[in-house]
Amino acid sequence: MVSAVEQVRLHVSKNTEAHKKSQWGQFFTPASTARFMAGLFRPSLSHVCRLLDPGAGIGSLSCAFLERYASDVQTFKSIALTAYEQDSSLHSDLGRMLSLHAKKLKVDYETIGGDFIEASVNHIQFGGKRFTHVIANPPYKKIHSGSAHRQLLREVGIETVNLYSAFIALAVEQMEQGGQMVTIIPRSFCNGPYYRPFRNLLLKQTAIRHIHLFDSRTQGFKDDDVLQENIILLLERGGKQDKVTISTSTDNTFCDLKTQAYPFECIVSPDDSEKFIHIPTTGAMENIPALSSTICYSLDELGLKVSTGPVVDFRLKEHLREMPDADTVPLLYPGHFCDQILEWPRLNFKKPNAIVQNAETEKWLYPTGYYCVTRRFSSKEEKRRIMASVVSPEAFPQYNALGFENHLNVFHENKHGLSEELARGLAVFLNSMGVDECFRRFNGHTQVNATDLKQMKYPSRTALIALGKWAIKQNTESTQNMLDEQLEKLIA
Repeated sequence: MVSAVEQVRLHVSKNTEAHKKSQWGQFFTPASTARFMAGLFRPSLSHVCRLLDPGAGIGSLSCAFLERYASDVQTFKSIALTAYEQDSSLHSDLGRMLSLHAKKLKVDYETIGGDFIEASVNHIQFGGKRFTHVIANPPYKKIHSGSAHRQLLREVGIETVNLYSAFIALAVEQMEQGGQMVTIIPRSFCNGPYYRPFRNLLLKQTAIRHIHLFDSRTQGFKDDDVLQENIILLLERGGKQDKVTISTSTDNTFCDLKTQAYPFECIVSPDDSEKFIHIPTTGAMENIPALSSTICYSLDELGLKVSTGPVVDFRLKEHLREMPDADTVPLLYPGHFCDQILEWPRLNFKKPNAIVQNAETEKWLYPTGYYCVTRRFSSKEEKRRIMASVVSPEAFPQYNALGFENHLNVFHENKHGLSEELARGLAVFLNSMGVDECFRRFNGHTQVNATDLKQMKYPSRTALIALGKWAIKQNTESTQNMLDEQLEKLIA
């Protein structure tokens, strides 16, 4: 029967315009993923199942759940399904798919076409039935700070910025103690300040039992051209946190599935106030324990800071110049860096190369010096998330200040430059594959924020300077293997 749903999914997805998918934040779950998700539920002590499917679409997940329990040795005496779907154009397909299962199983189901957020807030405030199971592929769309949805969520103590995290938070609040949820959601909630309240809610109210990670960023919803990296979670409401099972597969065929259990402190560090969620990649973490035990200094302990580039070009447009002039200083964009080589000024560059230095712009500028910079955004084709380069004052001998555009992160000492050895040592460290692996444990998208870099641990200042001295001695550009070998020597 899930195969029948899959045919409907492909037809509906193909004939749904991209702007409508964006409007609803709507991406339907492939059959293989739905089956995998349904298979993650653990045996339940209850003989009664009350299943919630928020944002049910055409019923792919509900049908996979019901199909699993139709053939499972464990049977529920009764199953009651509540499926929410606000898009009325899907109600006919949803009802038809669910009715096929209702005829073969003891399933009472209701489809609700209203707003899941509004209905859930009412249930939480005034009392409603609680669910033993939740299976969910919630919509993905930002919630504006002044929207009605944001106000409703705040009424029940939920502070979040996206529909997907709102749906999951509301579902958690409506689960019974011991209830289980399996959901596929973007990995973006694992780090960053905006999702901190959501992470706190999940970690307080649930135990993480299983995390599945797709190695390919594009394969989870490839029919819908979704590039956001998604993970699958199994959560238990009120459960005692124990080891977490991490599984990986290249794509949603799951043909190369790998599984390994990790202590919870490898997933969420006990001393991390941000509660970043790290996801080890199974089979590729051999060097992480050594890296973690040796590299243990915060930027504050090193006397360093990292900041987002302060020049927001559209706000200072009148002060920007295509090429340098007598009253300007260099303005650096990510496009000025290629394979750690700085090219400034760039001819035929789509961005300005310079910014006027005057009383209005002075506060946005840094004194000329050595800086380590990273791009805030990497493309999906790049091997590493963190791409670090060194800015040298030798490239700007006639200037006393520099502008760093907002798409760069800048390592500095109280808005002043670093020593050359320290700047180059930081770049070597940040460009290593071991650091990239650590970073990917909590960062699931192409953005590298200053907050993420602040949460990382670094070698001692002495070790970084030693790396920098090594880098200065290299007469040719260092290869990736050379960088990684130096880091291995550092942690040996």
